[in-house]
Amino acid sequence: MSLSGRNIAFRADASVRIGTGHVMRCLTLADGLREAGASCRFVMREHPGHLAELVQARGHSALLLPPGEGKNDDALPHSAWLGTDWRTDAAQTSAALAGAPVDLLVLDHYALDRRWQARLTNRTARWMVIDDLADRPFVADVLLDQNLGTQAADYAPFASPGARLLIGPRYAPLRPEFAAAHDRIASAPAQTALRRILVAVSGTDPDNVSERLLDRLDAAPLPRDTAITVILGASAPHVAAVRARAARMPAPTQLLVGVGDMSQVFATADLCIGATGGMSWERCCVGLPTLLLILADNQVKAARALVQAGAGDMVGDVRAPGWKTRFDAALDAALDPGRRAAMRYRALEVCDGRGTVRIVGALQDLWKV
Repeated sequence: MSLSGRNIAFRADASVRIGTGHVMRCLTLADGLREAGASCRFVMREHPGHLAELVQARGHSALLLPPGEGKNDDALPHSAWLGTDWRTDAAQTSAALAGAPVDLLVLDHYALDRRWQARLTNRTARWMVIDDLADRPFVADVLLDQNLGTQAADYAPFASPGARLLIGPRYAPLRPEFAAAHDRIASAPAQTALRRILVAVSGTDPDNVSERLLDRLDAAPLPRDTAITVILGASAPHVAAVRARAARMPAPTQLLVGVGDMSQVFATADLCIGATGGMSWERCCVGLPTLLLILADNQVKAARALVQAGAGDMVGDVRAPGWKTRFDAALDAALDPGRRAAMRYRALEVCDGRGTVRIVGALQDLWKV
């Protein structure tokens, strides 16, 4: 069923503090919805690193809310991410959406819940919620949680009765090139040489974990022909420091900033060092063995699930003492081609890259008679 004529709005934010993942996954979904005929627009707050220009460059409308004044009296764990209180945000979002009808509003924000939605009922009759936490109540016709290890029962106390739940990496919204890469890589033999290590901490890496990882790789007994690639988003605050550190590495080391085709970068690596965020499913889709870092408490569950699935080895929380020892041990184990081949095989089983198509299909069902 076509979504021709449907107007879909997204409320999501990016910033140096929040990261880029919420907006990026919404942007991938918006691209898929546009292919089905829908028109998409984004409502975003003007945080540092908001990504509105990228949204517009991809052909969607971006409506910027004013920078937050920092006042927030809410008890939600991530309420500070909003930059203002939820009542103000609801009023500003409602005003931003007043210019055109909204057939579906997609909410992807840890700082907003059912109370905020109640103030937007005059703007939309249908809701999609994208979440990773299962820690607050929502109104949702469709609810997406792409994380491995999440169960539908986790949302029983929070989701609306009758909500359609899309749970797990089967529904991870990845760009179309990932599905093509998955099929190509799954039919090819595993590489035995460790030709390239990819350091992909997060889009913004506000704590400059990338440079600390380069310090560890500098001291590691890597194979002589191994090269290193570091990727950062365009809004990452430590690009200059990482570039300078890369130039001092004994192994050939390149820094890529604002990568357009992540599937190609992932597909040409033999081992990744990365956090357990949205990029986890991109790495799995191309069978990239990963040493898993934890940068926030909400990443613990998915990291453990990935280790249990055999798709990666745990380094753990880089904020905790002893992470360097754990990293060195995990890297030493990953130098074994057999270990990497096993992780590659299991990672490919986790995600096939067709989540966006499945989500669009679920949203098309909302308008079926």
